[in-house]
Amino acid sequence: MEPINTSYDETEVKKAIANALENFYSALISKIDSINIKDIMRSKNPYLYRAKSMQTSSEIIESILQAFVSSSEETIFGNCFFEPIAIAASNGIKSNTEGVDIEIFDPDNNVKYVVAVKSGTSVFNADNKKRQEENFTKAGRALKTSGSKIRFEAIVGYAYGTKNETGRGKAKIYEEVAGEEFWEIITGDRDFYTKIISFMGTLPEKYIDDYKISYAKASNRLIRDFSAEFCNIDGTINWEKLVAFNSGSPKRKAREDILQNALDIYNWMKKEPMISQKKIQVETRLGTSATKRAISYLTELGIVSKGTAGKQSGWTINKDFEVDEKYFD
Repeated sequence: MEPINTSYDETEVKKAIANALENFYSALISKIDSINIKDIMRSKNPYLYRAKSMQTSSEIIESILQAFVSSSEETIFGNCFFEPIAIAASNGIKSNTEGVDIEIFDPDNNVKYVVAVKSGTSVFNADNKKRQEENFTKAGRALKTSGSKIRFEAIVGYAYGTKNETGRGKAKIYEEVAGEEFWEIITGDRDFYTKIISFMGTLPEKYIDDYKISYAKASNRLIRDFSAEFCNIDGTINWEKLVAFNSGSPKRKAREDILQNALDIYNWMKKEPMISQKKIQVETRLGTSATKRAISYLTELGIVSKGTAGKQSGWTINKDFEVDEKYFD
């Protein structure tokens, strides 16, 4: 495929790279700062950690954090890095059409090129390709119905990697190009794919310290939280508790939460007669819905009842706390 653009503004490309790097590190650091031990452990395989004989919180957290960062950085980088650089380098414009990233008009040949920018070739599976073809079809149909005489060409460009088979073929209405060939087609520069590296200069080093600080804080925080949630008093990992948290029945866990919260609230009611719901939430640190569910259990079983004492209103104890599994039937 011949180049569809023969020049680019190096200054604009470098500016796009600088912005892309800033966005990448900003998004990655924000993602690392927000990682939560309970959220992440719900999707991990506790049996694998035990099979690998991991004995410490730090071993498990380092494995989790490395996998989390690896997955996050690939996604974030693909979303924020290549597209703005391709727009700047191609002299194209950002497209508003679904599934299309760049529109490039060649006035000499009266052709509109619509380009979907992807990261590596492995991320584009059969379902993605089908959806991409549908998006290109819609874009071409819209151009025709507008009455335009402009020809339409569709391209899927992979920012890195190689693609041996190109051309439209019978099942495609678009051409696929990758790596060196993609960047040459949209810039006219055969060496542009390597120049992207040199255009970065020392910009990555500008962000690496903040990234390392964020990573270290996340590691310390997750080790602390994992130890508090899933370790025994003697420091050993409580594998049963970890597996139960990860794979236990949601219905069983919800029932246990209600019972535990109800017991905590019951004890506060015993300690402080006529305690208000507002103070119960403050003392137990439960949310409104969790508090209401627990109090509903207590009242429906007749363990407590709403009462008044002078100007005060609250709950009074009627009988000892009990567990009634029939309540949950």
